Amino acid sequence: MMTVGPLSIDPSYAGMRLDVFLAGRFAEAGPQSALSRAEIQRLITEGQITLNGAATKSSARIKTNDRVEIRSLPVRETSLKPEALPLEILYEDSDCLVINKAPGIVVHPAAGRANGTLVNALLHHCKDLAGIGGERRPGIVHRLDKETSGVMIVAKNMLAFHQLVAQFKNRQVRKEYLALAWGKIVPAEGRIDRPIGRHRSNRKRMSSLHVLNKARPALTEWQVLEYLATDQQKLRGTVSFVRLLPRTGRTHQLRVHLADMGFPLIGDKVYGHKRPSAERSFGDHPLLEGFPRQALHAENLAIDHVRTGKRMEFHAPLAADMEALLMTLRQSNAGQGSALRGIIASKGLTRLPR
Repeated sequence: MMTVGPLSIDPSYAGMRLDVFLAGRFAEAGPQSALSRAEIQRLITEGQITLNGAATKSSARIKTNDRVEIRSLPVRETSLKPEALPLEILYEDSDCLVINKAPGIVVHPAAGRANGTLVNALLHHCKDLAGIGGERRPGIVHRLDKETSGVMIVAKNMLAFHQLVAQFKNRQVRKEYLALAWGKIVPAEGRIDRPIGRHRSNRKRMSSLHVLNKARPALTEWQVLEYLATDQQKLRGTVSFVRLLPRTGRTHQLRVHLADMGFPLIGDKVYGHKRPSAERSFGDHPLLEGFPRQALHAENLAIDHVRTGKRMEFHAPLAADMEALLMTLRQSNAGQGSALRGIIASKGLTRLPR
């Protein structure tokens, strides 16, 4: 069993049965962490769930500002094995763990892969993590693609799990990414507001242009930080170093939006086929052509702490492979590129507006 903290009731839930309210709250986090009404009723009968510090009934009607305390929840068994894999920890307390995810690491096990994932490493580091939020994805409230690097937050108890899931769902979390994309993105700042869904001819891909059926709203804002010519002597080709802010959280959103604009990420093997014709030959830059992953890094993440409500912001330095690629491009742009970088910097395009 595990102890979790109190839940406050906002006005939209006033008058609802306690067991119905709790079933809904658990269901919001997804089927992997849901509890049935029967399970909730059993916990209430056992006194594991209290209302305003006292034993209660499943049929009790909740009121605004009531406090529901969940003293314990059943720990779900997991077949996943802890593994002593390296973790770069940016922050940790009793409620959450913030890490800098390395590129090439799968976040959670899936069919055919039960080990070597971030979840296996987390289970070794956090001994009580098993079962929090579901067997296959314990503690995971959001994810990064395998080849995307950067900051991720993990819940260490059920209170934190549900609070963080709600913040992501309600778009209270602020995420900022850095990316290197083929082509010259113009204008230097803007937004793309285009729904995303499954690609109509390739179900493994997402699209904002050729959607199979239902698409979900997706909004991305961008600011170009630098334009970098890939061959100064021949004045051929441009790479855009860009900051991205996803206002929604759709699968592959940033990769899809940039590719559908005509500016796919360097190294993106799924969405990179739409590279602008002027950018298709870079024999002088094998590092560009051979970059092994999509050049995307989650740089900043801001959340409200699950207990104190304090706004907290976490930063993950640019991954070493992207830093090396960026430095190579900057060196080839020495002199001519510096003027352009100065123009962009003079516009104050260092951070997206909050």
